[in-house]
Amino acid sequence: MNVSGAPGQKRIEVIFFRTQAGGEPVREWLKSLQPVEDRKQIGIDIKTVEFGWPIGMPVCRSLGNGLYEVRSNLTGNRIARVLFYVDAENRMVLLHAFIKKSQKTPPAEIELARKNQSLHEASLRLRNKDSQ
Repeated sequence: MNVSGAPGQKRIEVIFFRTQAGGEPVREWLKSLQPVEDRKQIGIDIKTVEFGWPIGMPVCRSLGNGLYEVRSNLTGNRIARVLFYVDAENRMVLLHAFIKKSQKTPPAEIELARKNQSLHEASLRLRNKDSQ
């Protein structure tokens, strides 16, 4: 990981949250997204955060308590959000993603991301405990 901020180098690693069953909800959501240009735009926006962290508006916004959203404008005046947090290993963990249908990020979407965050943190604790 690069902490010096040198151009062209990642400042933070991106990973997908993984369920106990091995699924990666954000990756699966991205693969299902049409048209392909929308996937590309979200990828560009995630990469902007990855190479520019910490970064603010208009690409990234804090939702409080360590939760953030990557903000992407898609075709057809649609808006996507990818919710993430930075874990104890300084990785950008993509927790949840959705197409925004209202002005404010819906509380249910935030709650789902926080639930996934708790699951990810529990798996890190378990992994760290097992490696001791």
